[in-house]
Amino acid sequence: MAKLGKRMKAIQSAVEGKRVLPLDEALGLIKANASAKFDETVEVAMNLGVDPRHADQMVRGSVTLPNGTGKSVRVAVFARGPKAEEAQKAGADVVGAEDLMETIQGGKIEFDRCIATPDMMPIVGRLGKILGPRGLMPNPKVGTVTMDVAQAVQDAKGGQVQFRVEKAGIVHAGVGKASFEEKAIAENVRALIDSVIKAKPAGAKGHYVKKISLSSTMGPGVKIALDSVGQAGM
Repeated sequence: MAKLGKRMKAIQSAVEGKRVLPLDEALGLIKANASAKFDETVEVAMNLGVDPRHADQMVRGSVTLPNGTGKSVRVAVFARGPKAEEAQKAGADVVGAEDLMETIQGGKIEFDRCIATPDMMPIVGRLGKILGPRGLMPNPKVGTVTMDVAQAVQDAKGGQVQFRVEKAGIVHAGVGKASFEEKAIAENVRALIDSVIKAKPAGAKGHYVKKISLSSTMGPGVKIALDSVGQAGM
């Protein structure tokens, strides 16, 4: 087992015995111990009572965080003609059709979000094996296959976060930077949680939200008391 450095020992000591806290206290602890040399991302992990191997228990969606993510998002758009012009005016970083497909096939992927108009999906579909594993495949369920490309670009640039439950039943997403004020992060956390609640699938049985944890990029996780985010008994 690797030895812990002084910084990590101090952080673990700070959270020892404080594994379940109200949201506000958890945020204070996370921020106080986010001492890396960069602005750490504050992350939420929600353990859900679903089995994503079953189609009727898949949890997927998106939410625009009220205070943004603190991250600069590069956006690529598959579109032609007037829709391509709309995307460019809205601030898309890369816009194209077959030419963009060829660029991606060549291994050049310089974007964090991919949007497409519906008519472009036959082209985008050829990139499934490249974009899919990276979580970049456009999908109408999260608003990235749309005719309103301008709004989709603005949402992506303005703090929209996509979420999808992993095999172990966990939804994981960044909700801001450690430099944000606690109130701003708390509002983002609650917005994410509310969106995941609204995405509850019909096939979910029993307790839907089993556990919620908060952490920073380089810090340990702290479990949030469910009643502090209005989810007691879920």
